[in-house]
Amino acid sequence: MNIKTLFFGITTDFAGASELQIVVEENISIKDFKYVLKERFNQLENVNTYAIAVNEAYATDDVIIKTGDVVAVIPPVSGG
Repeated sequence: MNIKTLFFGITTDFAGASELQIVVEENISIKDFKYVLKERFNQLENVNTYAIAVNEAYATDDVIIKTGDVVAVIPPVSGG
């Protein structure tokens, strides 16, 4: 299935775009999706932590991505 994936901050540089369609197997978990991302964009290994959101809600590793979901890759944010 194709997953609309949005990238923010430094992850946009790693992906080379702010939005991509990523092909994954049906009913993939967030944990497995992170693995797919790291395989495709190995520079994500340089980001210690990043959050994943599905349909604008933060998602844990056990959440299953479904057809039509929009996934966002959100790097750590700092500032004052």
